[in-house]
Amino acid sequence: MTRFSANLGFLWADLPLPQAIRAARRAGFDAVECHWPHEVPPEQVVAALAETGLPMLGLNTRCGRPGENGLAALPGREAEARAEIERTLDYAAAIGCGTVHVMAGNADGQTAERVFLANLDHACRLARPLGITILIEPLNRHDVPGYFLTGSDQATRIIEVAGHDNLRLMFDCYHMQIMEGDISRRLRAHLGILGHVQIAFGGRRTTGCP
Repeated sequence: MTRFSANLGFLWADLPLPQAIRAARRAGFDAVECHWPHEVPPEQVVAALAETGLPMLGLNTRCGRPGENGLAALPGREAEARAEIERTLDYAAAIGCGTVHVMAGNADGQTAERVFLANLDHACRLARPLGITILIEPLNRHDVPGYFLTGSDQATRIIEVAGHDNLRLMFDCYHMQIMEGDISRRLRAHLGILGHVQIAFGGRRTTGCP
């Protein structure tokens, strides 16, 4: 039986997060996920999840400065990136969330890749005793120009080099269709490293930062 999670970064985004969780339950969703819930006291989220019986599947590390789209691949920002990873993992553990998407940020080149790998290693080591999976997500170059991670093959290589079994791919069909197409074959090719799949129906969709 297919089950669906409501992404509350897009659905009921005008509502406070606890109310959006309740709206997702009324609409018949089986779970929820969100982007950046960090300003909402975790006990409010826990209460809404307990009331509705919905699990919170995932959330993101925060964006950094305007236009950065994350911190984890930015050379010279390692201390900030790791502090943000730690804060987000603490929040995820507090609300019982099983995955954290570590946002790479706008960067390129070998130095950025080395920084990203080091920060992912830090994230995976901290996440393991919490039972949390770390996700990375390629974003398309048109909606999020300059983002470090832009393709499934690049993400696969990063995951293989990192060597952690709690590091997996978040496969967003919108972004992958724009960048690579042939979604069904791309999905099958990456089944072994999938951690989460996102889809969208209609309209323009991004997961870059505001």
